[in-house]
Amino acid sequence: MAEVYSDFARVYDELMDNAPYGEWCENIDALIREYGISRPVREMGPEESAVSSGTQEDLLASERNLVLDLGCGTGTLTELLSQKGYDMMGVDNSPEMLEIAMEKREESGSGILYLLQDMREMELYSTVGTVISVCDSLNYLLEEKDLLQVFRRVDNYLYPGGLFLFDFNTVYKYSEVIGDAIIAENREDCSFIWENYYHQEEQVNEYDLTVFVREEGERFRRFTENHFQRGYTPRDMRRLVEQAGMRVIRLLDADTLGEVTDGSERVYLLARECRKGQGRLE
Repeated sequence: MAEVYSDFARVYDELMDNAPYGEWCENIDALIREYGISRPVREMGPEESAVSSGTQEDLLASERNLVLDLGCGTGTLTELLSQKGYDMMGVDNSPEMLEIAMEKREESGSGILYLLQDMREMELYSTVGTVISVCDSLNYLLEEKDLLQVFRRVDNYLYPGGLFLFDFNTVYKYSEVIGDAIIAENREDCSFIWENYYHQEEQVNEYDLTVFVREEGERFRRFTENHFQRGYTPRDMRRLVEQAGMRVIRLLDADTLGEVTDGSERVYLLARECRKGQGRLE
């Protein structure tokens, strides 16, 4: 997986200001509450909250309520879920994106733990009750073997009965909706040209991004980045998740929260860890 979001990191939030992060946060919160085992810390009783006595039971409760944002980027969603009361961690392989995430952490005082790691080689200090990955982070993995490697890492670090919730862009979206297109947007301090190419045989979407950023006065700096994403079908994602040892419990159209159809552009997949400590959790 090539390094991306280097120069782009500084303008990422500005160009993503129309992304419905608030809506995504509400949807993920609702799905965790319905299917997950993690609970917002502020909703717990005194006996359930922070680890006070250091007992094994306390330590397990703290792990169960940890939520990991895999491919967290600049931490916008991570911060929103933290505001919901979740005990958050974030993993990303872009130091530039994490630098901005940590600036947000300093401003909010959230105390989120951020780790600079490739998700394929993820190493955590404990298990976590929930792993989320959204905004097509997993589409950057172009080979099934890499996806399987990530899914096995997730399964390894999930608390018994823990929830894995992620989204992905479908083959349909790249081939039929985005296709070969050029998108341009002009703003006062930042403009971009997005040239999109879809490679049908490989089911890989390529986009060349040219960004112009105002530095001072009328002077703009130009930089370019080349990104690749692969589309996946719900069937392929289900197969790989199950091959990694997890149990798929639901697929949803991520835009409508209804059933997945042939025209679904983005899909939520929810899976559960099912091999550790069987019988310990419902």
